[in-house]
Amino acid sequence: MIVALKWDYYFTNSKIDKFISRQQHISYTQLLWQAFRKNRLALWSLRLFYVFLFVGIFADFIANERPIYCQIEGTTYFPVFKEYAIKVGIAKPNPLFLQKDWKDIEYESVWFPPIPYSPNTLDLSNAYKSPSEAKHQHYLGTTELGKDVAAGLVHGTRIALLVGLLSMLIACAIGVVMGSLAGYFGDTRFQISRGRLLLNVVATPIAFFYGFITRQYILSEAGKEGGFGLELLISLGMITSIFLLFNLFTPLLKRNKWCAKLLPLPLDLIVMRLIEIFNSIPALLFLIAIIAVIQQSSIFNVLLIIGFLRWTSIARFVRSELLRIRSLDYIESARSIGLSDFRILFRHALPNGLTPVLILIAFGVASAILIEASLSFLGIGVAPDEMTWGKLLAFARTKPTAWWLAIFPGLAIFISVLIFNLIGEGCSDALDPRKRG
Repeated sequence: MIVALKWDYYFTNSKIDKFISRQQHISYTQLLWQAFRKNRLALWSLRLFYVFLFVGIFADFIANERPIYCQIEGTTYFPVFKEYAIKVGIAKPNPLFLQKDWKDIEYESVWFPPIPYSPNTLDLSNAYKSPSEAKHQHYLGTTELGKDVAAGLVHGTRIALLVGLLSMLIACAIGVVMGSLAGYFGDTRFQISRGRLLLNVVATPIAFFYGFITRQYILSEAGKEGGFGLELLISLGMITSIFLLFNLFTPLLKRNKWCAKLLPLPLDLIVMRLIEIFNSIPALLFLIAIIAVIQQSSIFNVLLIIGFLRWTSIARFVRSELLRIRSLDYIESARSIGLSDFRILFRHALPNGLTPVLILIAFGVASAILIEASLSFLGIGVAPDEMTWGKLLAFARTKPTAWWLAIFPGLAIFISVLIFNLIGEGCSDALDPRKRG
């Protein structure tokens, strides 16, 4: 109740802030940005996030055993760019580089990345070396097989941000849709004809049969060989198509008076019960169970599952906002001029309740990064050729004296979680009129 009153206080006063911002000829977004900048910790955390984002995007140009540019026998090559083209399928590997180590090739000129190692490059002559003992540009030491810790941290940054940001994007999409429907329509405002309800009831077992039962073998093989996420999306697409196909027959059934009668659908009750079910599931244990069933380690599967589990807090917040917004005067005016409920919801009501969702997204990204690090520390959910912060941290278990294997990955996890929490607090303060001054 206290939290609800707090949020209501914030967003009631946001109307006054928008009026003040118009009088000062600045946008409401600029007003929030000025308030956010007053929090120095949050501002520096945002700048540090930009650094992490840069490292994640350009990881292959920062740590790679391949040269960025090289010239051999008068021919110029760009091996890092060529590797991207090979992965996409628009180029084939060059036979010149298949049988030789990159450092053994005689170059006329060459430009290696700052860290001349990939995360899985082996240097057995430097196995388990600290930063002061290691040679050949191992700046942060090596693992038991001579893998470079700095290269692992750089490429682990990409995976951590990928999991954190994409999983929360999935969670935000689900949470916003579910919360807005529950909050705006409640238990009585959304009405559905008996015919449409009957068609959807009939379509449910048919969609489940063709979406999952008939594709059980395909999903199982995809779980073993990879591509489970893509096959799951195909199944969900088939289910959606079946429901759409059945709903096309609704106009025919409406000719019957019994089928045309409207019934209220308790969307709020349904969504709240779903939230309670998802909140009762231990996220980490559920992730481990699902990944064990899939039998194929893939970071895409991990972020997909995290996204499906983390939508509840966003849905509850959006629901509470829409419960408040739907009774405001401008919503009533929109109804009075004959606008449809869905147009009012997505064009007028929902945009006014989404700004504070950034707070939940920031805290959610920190939580997702921590979950991914925990899973990879346990050796779950990550492919053998992928290096993550949690996997680097797990190497310290085999040799407790290798302090660099615990300190550097642990600091990366700590700093990333900390900056997203501070960004979330900064967003919360910026939206609080009492702290804007």
